[in-house]
Amino acid sequence: MLVFGLAALVAGLVVGQFELVGVGVFLLAVPPLSALTVLGAGSRVVHSRLVRPPHVQAGQSSRVLVRVGNSSSVWPVPSVSLADTVPVRLGEEPRFDVGHLGARAVRDVGYLVQPQVRGRYPIGPLRVVIGDPLGCVRVSREVDAPVSLLVTPRALPLGPAEVRGGPQGEHTPLRSAAGVGEQDPIPREYQHGDELRRVHWRSTAKHGELMVRRDEQHRREHSVLLVDTRAGAHRGEQAESSLETAVTAAASVAVRCLEDGHDLDLYGADGPLPVSGVSGVLDGLAVAEASDGPHLLPAVSALASRRGPSPGLITAVLGAIGPEDADTLARTGHEARKVAVLCTGAAWPSAEALHGVERVLAAGGWHVLLLSHPDRLPQLWRAAGEAPLAVAAPRVFTEGPL
Repeated sequence: MLVFGLAALVAGLVVGQFELVGVGVFLLAVPPLSALTVLGAGSRVVHSRLVRPPHVQAGQSSRVLVRVGNSSSVWPVPSVSLADTVPVRLGEEPRFDVGHLGARAVRDVGYLVQPQVRGRYPIGPLRVVIGDPLGCVRVSREVDAPVSLLVTPRALPLGPAEVRGGPQGEHTPLRSAAGVGEQDPIPREYQHGDELRRVHWRSTAKHGELMVRRDEQHRREHSVLLVDTRAGAHRGEQAESSLETAVTAAASVAVRCLEDGHDLDLYGADGPLPVSGVSGVLDGLAVAEASDGPHLLPAVSALASRRGPSPGLITAVLGAIGPEDADTLARTGHEARKVAVLCTGAAWPSAEALHGVERVLAAGGWHVLLLSHPDRLPQLWRAAGEAPLAVAAPRVFTEGPL
């Protein structure tokens, strides 16, 4: 418009056509006048953003609500358009044409995101574009800081986590220090409020003061979970990668163990990972990064050297591991029920390498599950739980093509 205005002004002066000069002056005056209409408009536009829910599982939807308004009680904002900044994994950048905002006017817009891969995603900043009514001038600015959307791995419903309860191989999720209905024969001193029927008279006579029987005390079952998070052990991209398959399987087993009342020790490729309830485990796995370590030995060594009660269940979710790692893992946890989940889509050098690891782990007392897709884990887990505990050669459980 400035170029045409200048051209019309010069041409009108050269040929003596004052009408053409007037057109040129008008064209030259429009952009500055348009700029005056958006002067200070950027500071009058305010906004807020809400992500509901802020925590979702992979594959679920979350809604982002954006409210934009004009803080001035006098001056309108001629034309407003919005563009929210989202990561590439969440799709295209959402854009909205809000239009004219009168004094104290408010507009609400929203959009859905459905992340397929776990992680922490920044939503924002919001880019606000303000224009004049004729479209001659545009002012763009980014407002506010991004908010975070945490995407946790899926936790598939699994059957109860079966453990090895003793030499006979009982299936029980909880063991007690005394038999059911029995009370610990070791008495303690009487405390105010104890019932008289619990007084242990023989110990009272022996100690010369009131002694009562202890309540039944339960000992929580311990489970150990190892997940192979080495980048070099997996293959694939984003949701279809074997690493995401392994993390989904590990999250499912962890949630099942915690819901069964087990104390859980969680190990990644580089060593122990923090555990603080179901939500804490899922949040930790959501942001767990792939390890650059070439071997799984640090995690296996940390598992073997752990202190505390012997675990009743050891679960290892594995990518492509080598013969040395498989041999070391096969000799771990002789007193526990052991389940190995092998991701068949991992970076195995050959099918023979996969079957070789199967044989080594099975010979070491592991129940081996060959997992090609996370959705097949519940059926394989159920089949492994129904298998007898005391067997000479644990079975290999698979479903569908490898």
